[in-house]
Amino acid sequence: MYIKVGAIESLFTGFFQVLVAAVRKRNIDLPVNRANYYHQSPESESQALTSSFRCLNKACMIEDPERDINPDGFASNPWRLCSVEQVVSLKSLLRVVPMWSSNIMVQLSLNQFSFATLQTKTMDRHIFSDFEIPAGSFSVFMVITLVMWIAFYDRVLMPIKARYTGQPGGLSPVFHMGIGLVLSAAAMVLSAITEGIRRGIAIDQKDPQDSPNINMSAMWFVPQYVLLGLADAFNAIGLVEFLYSELPKSMSSFVVAIFTLGMSVAGFFGSVLVNVVDSVTSYGGGVSWLSSNINNGHLDYYYWLLAFLNVVNFLYFVLIICRYNRHEKEVKEKQCEYSTQRA
Repeated sequence: MYIKVGAIESLFTGFFQVLVAAVRKRNIDLPVNRANYYHQSPESESQALTSSFRCLNKACMIEDPERDINPDGFASNPWRLCSVEQVVSLKSLLRVVPMWSSNIMVQLSLNQFSFATLQTKTMDRHIFSDFEIPAGSFSVFMVITLVMWIAFYDRVLMPIKARYTGQPGGLSPVFHMGIGLVLSAAAMVLSAITEGIRRGIAIDQKDPQDSPNINMSAMWFVPQYVLLGLADAFNAIGLVEFLYSELPKSMSSFVVAIFTLGMSVAGFFGSVLVNVVDSVTSYGGGVSWLSSNINNGHLDYYYWLLAFLNVVNFLYFVLIICRYNRHEKEVKEKQCEYSTQRA
């Protein structure tokens, strides 16, 4: 039997309805009794309206039951009265945005490794006497690390963690994200040190033309690719798990979209950062850090800048966690309060 399911209302439409309804009721005081909130379904009565983004709670506040609700139980004007489910969905999205934004710096660091192709071109890329790795292929070490770690994590590490922590998923997604941020900063520090050594050797050999005859193996770049692959694995897994756990089931399709949006935003800001650094460091006729001749430039300084930004991003992440933990405590208190009232 073929059944065609009718299209449901877009989540974005629901978000805009909450914003419009909240603005329309901005001068009205919030009710003390939660019975004055509009629950579209009985299942939503257990959902907690917290004090975060408190102004949005007005969107589901019933002013006049006869005017606001039709006989069938639905809102007569969805742009003036929204359901608790809609408000909770929008609040959930707004609440995960700060945590999602901390992933942008990791993706930005990943994108900047296009400079590594220029670096490895100036180095000895031979593994054997008759085999040379192409300069653009070194990123395969990052991909291999990412794939191997995900398989090891899923099949080996997760069961071990679950056994010792007593939780099916082992350590929390937030903890995984934090490890990813630390590894991303470490990868940038290692990149800066390695580039400083490479540039020093190139200058000592008086090689201003980027000749591929520098007496240094390109395999020194493998550890930073491995670190960045691990950083991406930890952060991506943690972020996706976090989004799935925080967003309502009706927004499950948003998870992949939000994650890939972060990659796009990182690409945009990465381009802006490169242009800004190039303009500032070449101001007044000076040699840019990102000169096309990398031996004359200072890629090591650029990597130190990325390392500093990653450290700042980690501190931002810690502040988000503190606020997130306070919110989680409030949600549990509200749910206990509602359960007591229903009993």
